[in-house]
Amino acid sequence: MALTGRTALLAALGSLPVGIWDPSWTGILAVNTPLALACACDFALAAPVRRLRLTRSGDTSVRLGDPADVTLTITNPSRRPLRAQVRDAWPPSSWRSGSEYEASRHRLRIPAGERRRVTTRLLPTRRGDRTADRVTVRSYGPLGLFTRQGTHRVPWTVRVLPPFHSRKHLPAKLARLRELDGRTSVLTRGEGTEFDSLREYVPGDDTRSIDWRATARHSAVAVRTWRPERDRHILLVLDTGRTSAGRVGDAPRLDASMDAALLLGALASRAGDRVDLLAYDRRTRALVQGRTAGDVLPALVNAMAPLEPELIETDARGLTATALHTAHRRSLIVLLTSLDAAPVEEGLLPLLPRLTKRHTVIVASVADPQIESMASARGSTDAIYEAASAEQAKAERRRTAEQLTRHGVTVVDATPSALPPALADAYLALKSAGRL
Repeated sequence: MALTGRTALLAALGSLPVGIWDPSWTGILAVNTPLALACACDFALAAPVRRLRLTRSGDTSVRLGDPADVTLTITNPSRRPLRAQVRDAWPPSSWRSGSEYEASRHRLRIPAGERRRVTTRLLPTRRGDRTADRVTVRSYGPLGLFTRQGTHRVPWTVRVLPPFHSRKHLPAKLARLRELDGRTSVLTRGEGTEFDSLREYVPGDDTRSIDWRATARHSAVAVRTWRPERDRHILLVLDTGRTSAGRVGDAPRLDASMDAALLLGALASRAGDRVDLLAYDRRTRALVQGRTAGDVLPALVNAMAPLEPELIETDARGLTATALHTAHRRSLIVLLTSLDAAPVEEGLLPLLPRLTKRHTVIVASVADPQIESMASARGSTDAIYEAASAEQAKAERRRTAEQLTRHGVTVVDATPSALPPALADAYLALKSAGRL
């Protein structure tokens, strides 16, 4: 039982003669029988809390940055009306800073035997699962002098998905894909290995594409058109080790890698390719395999949602072995990792021949835009030192990228906003060149 309305009660007692009541609550009630009876009645008329029945409904998933509404249904089975304040507690990251108090507290009145609904609007600030804590109900009597208070466990989980900001680039990449497939009015000859059709020669066509047998049967010169191969296997590998925890702007590198992986996954699935996902550091953190084109994007988003960077060094040997085991046939392996010299030279480079022998490999890395800003800084001694440090860092990344390129790897190194379209372009370039 919790005491409430003490200020109002003391104000009411202010008209009593001085010395007639003891400063303690016991003394007040002992010398003021009407007041004691009023408090007892107020407590007795407050609806019981523990007999309430609570259930939840509403959103179970939401993209980061969007609101989620979770509805709490409260049934009052007692014979007394419920006048209550309800606190629906969730983890602090379920709201933006400063908005928790107003969003999580509700006042309601429920007549005897009826039910009411209250909705808590969440606005999560981090990816992952947000699980509801306890629901605290404070039931007031008619006078508001005393309350009954109790808590209920009403389980509910909202999964906060990656925001997928790069989806804005998908229409343009799909238009380019349709050109490669020859499905637009402007037929662009792809250099894949699957024959598509014959058409009449136009100036500018590659003469090597002329079909001389078909030309001999017709009065016009005929050329072969090709389309990129379908049903290729794409394996997206997310490095969730220590280097993925470094923050670039307001988010870790892992989040930018996820955004790039989602755009490529959506594009490749529309192209008719099979897309799998592997997240690894020293063990497998997520694995998505064998999904159909319509299911692959929801599966990728759902698997990425709870991933967090692990502050451990990635086991490059284990990552390579797991990737080879996952990619049974010739595939495009897209490794989203860091271009820091030490992890690449000591871990990845010695193992690359095992990957490139059977597969086409792309290494995609998130560059820090702050480095570019520092490199152009001038005007003071500190700024010049910063510029020199930035140029040294950029030169080191270029050397690392050149080492990977010499091993037959395609390297994509770009800032968080530029990485997704750049990676998609690299995929389309490989597809148009017939390398998948």
